Amino acid sequence: MQLTGSTELGSPFGFALAAPLIVSGLIAAWMDLKYRRIPNWLCGLLAIIGLAIAAWIGGTSVLAMHGLHCAVALLVGMILFSLGLFGGGDAKFYAATAAWFPLAAGVKLAIYVSLSGLGLLLAWFCYRRLTGKQVRPKNPTIHDSLPYGIAIATGAIAMLVR
Repeated sequence: MQLTGSTELGSPFGFALAAPLIVSGLIAAWMDLKYRRIPNWLCGLLAIIGLAIAAWIGGTSVLAMHGLHCAVALLVGMILFSLGLFGGGDAKFYAATAAWFPLAAGVKLAIYVSLSGLGLLLAWFCYRRLTGKQVRPKNPTIHDSLPYGIAIATGAIAMLVR
């Protein structure tokens, strides 16, 4: 995958640039699974690093496209949050992840995350059935919710290796 410009992920330099996205994705996925929370500091740091790398590699025009993608993703995520379809941390984490990709890659990122989410949902459903937990409990707790940060991280990493 090309991060931005001509930096290939397969090169050591490209992998070093992608490492913060991969590491923060793994941290966010773990924290979402364990605590059902993705910290604001992690989302903020991820967005800042993604935008900084975009500016460093491609200049202000590339920075603008990455920043626009981040803003659009945050707006859509907040709408989904207000409708109860998405967690607030998920919306911020998705926007921070979007900062790593130009606006033109937005649909592709959404598809990768959605497909990862479908796989996560199927695994979550099977896990709950095998452990005897209700799929849709009458009095759900925070740990009954789907940790969608896993799907966001998986989709973003899939974008890197596509």
